[in-house]
Amino acid sequence: MNKQHNRREALKTLGLTAAFPCIALRSHASSATKPNIVFIIADDMGWSDIGYNNPKIQTPNLDRLARQGVTLTHHYAAPTCTPTRVGIMTGHYPSRYGVHGPDYGRIFRDDTVTLPAILQNHGYFTAISGKWHMGSPPDFTPLKYGFQSSYGYFHGQVDPYAHDYKTGEKTWHRNDEYLEEEGHVTDLITREAVRIIESKKKEPFFLYVAYSIPHFPLNEPEKWSALYANEKEASRQWFQASVTHMDHGIGRIVQALDRQGVREDTLIVFVSDNGGQKSWSSDTQYHGRYADKPHAVLGDNTPLRGWKGDVYEGGVRVPAFVNWQGTLSPNTVDDPVHFTDWAPTLCRASGCSPSRDLDWDGVDAWPIVSGKTKNSASRSMYWNTGSMTAVRQDDWKLIQSADGKTVELYNINDDPLEQRDAAAQNPQKVNALQQLLKEIQKKDGPKLKP
Repeated sequence: MNKQHNRREALKTLGLTAAFPCIALRSHASSATKPNIVFIIADDMGWSDIGYNNPKIQTPNLDRLARQGVTLTHHYAAPTCTPTRVGIMTGHYPSRYGVHGPDYGRIFRDDTVTLPAILQNHGYFTAISGKWHMGSPPDFTPLKYGFQSSYGYFHGQVDPYAHDYKTGEKTWHRNDEYLEEEGHVTDLITREAVRIIESKKKEPFFLYVAYSIPHFPLNEPEKWSALYANEKEASRQWFQASVTHMDHGIGRIVQALDRQGVREDTLIVFVSDNGGQKSWSSDTQYHGRYADKPHAVLGDNTPLRGWKGDVYEGGVRVPAFVNWQGTLSPNTVDDPVHFTDWAPTLCRASGCSPSRDLDWDGVDAWPIVSGKTKNSASRSMYWNTGSMTAVRQDDWKLIQSADGKTVELYNINDDPLEQRDAAAQNPQKVNALQQLLKEIQKKDGPKLKP
C-alpha cells in the first residue's frame, strides 16, 4: 500500500474520512481588499471534544463551519497553553523564548515582531477578546505587542463568574485597566467579539478570540448543562455544556459577520491550544469555591494517547479548521500543520509581510490550505516541555526525555495511536532524529527576566 492509502486507513481509525470527503479546492479569490481574520482558540479542548469527531458533543456551529471549510486532521499545538499562544503569535517555537509551559512575567524580547503587529503595520485593526497569558501586567500586555484593543484576562484562567485568577488576583480588564463586570466569561468574550465586528470601519480587522473554556473551573448555566443531563459524571457534564456554550457564542460571531455583510470577506480559523486535561480539584484555589466540586473527568482525547502536558498525540493533536466562505471549498487536509505555521500562513493569505526576515520556524501552509498543493514537502516539527522533547519529520516522531534516558519512536502514519514503540527496530532513524533535535535546539533561548 502506498503512503496516501496508509494515511487514509489511519484516518478511518480516527473516524474522519466518512464525515469529510476530500474535495478539490479552487484557488482563493484575488481581491484588492485584505480579508478580515477571526482567529478563535479554545482552551483544553481535546480531540473528541467537538461534534465532528464525537457525535455526543453538540457543536452545530463549529461542525457547520468545519464542514463548509478546510478541516485540518493533523493540526498540532503545544502540550500547554502559553507555548501554543506564543507560537501562533510569533511563528517561532516557544522554546526560542525560554517558554516550555504555562508562563508569566516577560515572554517576548524587545525586538519580537508579532502577527498582530505585522497586520497592524499593513492597515489592520487588531483586537483581542479573552485570554492573553503571554506576559504579565502592567508591562507585558497585549497593547505592547501589536493589539490596539484588549479585553478579557491576563492570567492563565478565571472563575467563570467572579472573573478572578486562581490566587484571587485581579485579571479582568479592558485596555490594561481592571474592571468589574457581571456575566459568564463565555458570554462576555463573545459580546466583545461581536462589538468589534459591528464597530468595523473601513480597514480590515484581525480579531483574536481566546475563550476560557473548557478549561477548569467550570460553572455552566442550567440552559447548557441540561443538554447533557444523562452524563453520569458531573464534571464531564459541565465540560460538555461549556463546549456547547462556546459553540453558541461562535454562532453569534458568525451572525455578526453576516449582519455586517463581511462574511465572505472574513477568514475564520478555529483551533484548540492543547489536548484535553484528565481531571482537576482544589480546596484552596479560587477562594475555595470549588472545594466541593472536584472535576474528576474533563477532556476526551480518545482514541489518541495522552493528555494535556504530554507530547503524545493526545496532548498535541487538536481539532482545527479554516473557513473562508466563497473562497475555500470544503476539503480535508491530512498533511501536518503546526501551530507556528499560523503567522506565515495568515501573512500569506492577507498579502502582508514583515519588514524584515523573521527566520520563522513555522512554514507557510496556505498552498496546502487553499488547495494549490495536495501534499506538503518534507518538514520537521518540534516540541519542548522542559522535561520532554519531541520532533516529527514526515511520518516519524521521536519522543525523548530531557536527560536522554527515555527514547521512543513512532510512525504516526502507520501507528497514529502510538501503541508500538519502534525505536529498537530503527536505530538509524532514532539517531537521525536525535541529530535533528540537537540542531533545532541550538536556537533555543533562556527565559527573559522582567
